[in-house]
Amino acid sequence: MTETIAISEKGFVPTVLLCFFLGAFGIHRFYVGKIGTGILMLLTLGGLGIWALIDFIMIVCGSFKDKQELPIKPS
Repeated sequence: MTETIAISEKGFVPTVLLCFFLGAFGIHRFYVGKIGTGILMLLTLGGLGIWALIDFIMIVCGSFKDKQELPIKPS
């Protein structure tokens, strides 16, 4: 019996690059469809960088998820 694991349509490379270069503005969250938290990151400058750093680590480790709660992993 084989299981199908759903993975996000959003690409790993664009997500990690957006977070690295524009993480303080929450652009990576807008990209994956998380508009509400993207606006919060924009207003707080990524939680003064801490929130952006945590997101970057989560993306690299493969535990960051998109709006549909699907993991964004390299394929």
